[in-house]
Amino acid sequence: MTAAVLAASPLAAATSAHADTRARTSSAHGRDPRLVKLLGSMTLRQKVAQLFVVQIYGMSADTTDPADVAANRSLYGVDNAAQLIARDQPGGIIYYGNNVTDPHQLAAFSNGIQRAARAAGHGIPETVAIDQEGGIVARVGPPATQQPGAMALAAGRRTADARGLARITGAELRAIGVNQDYAPDADVNVNPVNPVIGVRSFGSDPALVSRMVTAQLAGYRSADVTATPKHFPGHGDADTDSHTGVPVIKHTRAQWEAIDLPPFRAAIAAGADSIMTGHLVVPSLDPSGDPATLSRPIVTGILRDQLHYRGVVITDALDMQGVRDKYGDDRVPVLALKAGVDTLLKPPAGKFATQLDAVVNAVRNGELTEDRIDQSVYRVLELKQRRGLFRNPYTDESRVDQVVGTPEHLATARRATDRTTTLVKNDPQPGGDRLPLRPGARSVYVTGWGVTTTATLATEIKNYGATADAFSTGLSPSPATIATAVAAARTHDLTVVTTNKAWDTSTATGHNGPGQADLVKALIATGKPVIVLAVRDAYDINAFPAAPAYLATYSYTADALHAAAATLFGANRPQGRLPVDIPAADHPDQTLYPFGSGLTYPRH
Repeated sequence: MTAAVLAASPLAAATSAHADTRARTSSAHGRDPRLVKLLGSMTLRQKVAQLFVVQIYGMSADTTDPADVAANRSLYGVDNAAQLIARDQPGGIIYYGNNVTDPHQLAAFSNGIQRAARAAGHGIPETVAIDQEGGIVARVGPPATQQPGAMALAAGRRTADARGLARITGAELRAIGVNQDYAPDADVNVNPVNPVIGVRSFGSDPALVSRMVTAQLAGYRSADVTATPKHFPGHGDADTDSHTGVPVIKHTRAQWEAIDLPPFRAAIAAGADSIMTGHLVVPSLDPSGDPATLSRPIVTGILRDQLHYRGVVITDALDMQGVRDKYGDDRVPVLALKAGVDTLLKPPAGKFATQLDAVVNAVRNGELTEDRIDQSVYRVLELKQRRGLFRNPYTDESRVDQVVGTPEHLATARRATDRTTTLVKNDPQPGGDRLPLRPGARSVYVTGWGVTTTATLATEIKNYGATADAFSTGLSPSPATIATAVAAARTHDLTVVTTNKAWDTSTATGHNGPGQADLVKALIATGKPVIVLAVRDAYDINAFPAAPAYLATYSYTADALHAAAATLFGANRPQGRLPVDIPAADHPDQTLYPFGSGLTYPRH
């Protein structure tokens, strides 16, 4: 960024009403005087707006699609992103799956957002953000390169893969105009029944998680993308989904320091530009009952003062129930800023104006000072400067195909994914055979969770000379569906059954129930060979410990299913090792398969 660029901004001409703000801010040591000047030229409302990252509907910045326009009017009273930016000048936009068609469309969308920001007259580019963790959380699908996901990478144990794939993801995001990724997940998943983290974590060992997080930070940095370790102070031992409730982490201070803290400490030491807070209550860190996002003892006392973190602190989405239970939506952003947060992510539907006004009014009535707002706005501006957005916020749309989903990137992702498949159990099947299967003629029945997953896996299996039929039974198969699958399995030589959170056998509302476990048990009872493929959490085998053969892929990407089929037939030697302990279902203090477990095939 050059001084001339900032000077060209209409906001560079500060009004006399803000002269005291300019003088007060410019006296701070170590600050870029150009950013200080820009900050001093902004109205209070413009400053506060810079602290918000908002969602938007549509596939372009100026969409006229009736459904998208209606959704945006409901949220903001405007038609599209361009109008929202012109009116309110929020600091950033976050993409979700409903914003995505393909990489070219996203590149044009991002450029449209940045043109709208420039046309708005404030001269400040937008943060364009996304959740692209890989594995089960990926807003941009193929043809973009797909990371296998955190727990899968940890199963492979190769920090070089974690770093290399983050670099690839970062490069492809920059090519479509995204400059911040809300990844990697730095939670240590020590709770096998964690309903929201699970495979999004690198595992249950703090040292392993720390190594993989810092490797990914290095990869994103090399691509000039802001990475965001999350969810401080640690979401890995939650038994409640913070989207729908308030998790309470019962770790003592000593347990928190030993389990949850190390990855965040490592991320700070590695120079993390941004950290996301979690909407979770940790009584040992703050007995008030406030979620961490709203906790001054946690955000300022620990993250800022004790860990000496000086980067941008961003909230998890403010429409999640974990941050809304205790206070009204008008209080949440004010309390978050008082706690020490900088950026406010995704206000609840229809509440952006309410939350923006609440912060402005909190300054005017003295609950917050403008100096406090200035501190956060400066961090936001400085991070945009660090990403080069003032110099050039646009992406070259003509180069998208030269970066996104290139053969080299895809091959790198496939090789890394091949190393993640974990063979947990390989006992003799009826007839005495074990994995790997011999390629050749046989009939295979592919059933279990996932219409696309079972169909893709069946197609991959056919590449090894077998015939394969697919039948999806869903997350909670009924007795009738199970009976249909079992009858078909009896007519085939072998069944491969895919599971997704089969350990979640609770019959309570919002849970999967015992259907998947019942399906696997019924298939085993046929006396035919059965291979179970867990395509999400590795814990599934504790719901059917008698399964003779069990593999974990940690995700259901096309590459994960390709690697799984290759592993079944010996074209890929399993190399993954469990990044977590698998406990017994009825005795969670007992371990069925310990951290580090993983079988392989003999070399011939």
